[in-house]
Amino acid sequence: MKIFQQVLKIQTRGKGLQEITSEVREVVRASEITSGLCNLFVRHTSSSLVIQENADPDVQKDLEYFFRKLVPENDLGYTHTLEGPDDMPSHIRSAMTKTSEQIPLADGKMLLGTWQGIFLWEHRSRGHSRNVVVHISGD
Repeated sequence: MKIFQQVLKIQTRGKGLQEITSEVREVVRASEITSGLCNLFVRHTSSSLVIQENADPDVQKDLEYFFRKLVPENDLGYTHTLEGPDDMPSHIRSAMTKTSEQIPLADGKMLLGTWQGIFLWEHRSRGHSRNVVVHISGD
């Protein structure tokens, strides 16, 4: 079994879903592993990873809309507010989604569904530099 690991540095544009499928696909290609598992892990507490539809951008807009309703900013009940009104909601949104994803590999390609893409979900209002660890193991 072979192991390959690389850290992707992704500059986000602020709150929203940013597709990173092509960046991950390039790491999979560089690994030269044809059959195995691709593990992704975002090293932050105010962003997350999701596999979601990438064909219709309305899906991403609707997810954002839902999370704005579910986890509002400027809630006076939050005590962790030193970094601004978007900080605690971003931690809650990250806890409700995922910080890691796993994708099987076959024939050197990720086995994503037809309409599936990998998204880094920035939960903070302004852009940040985010690190996504791509760890691939297999043959």
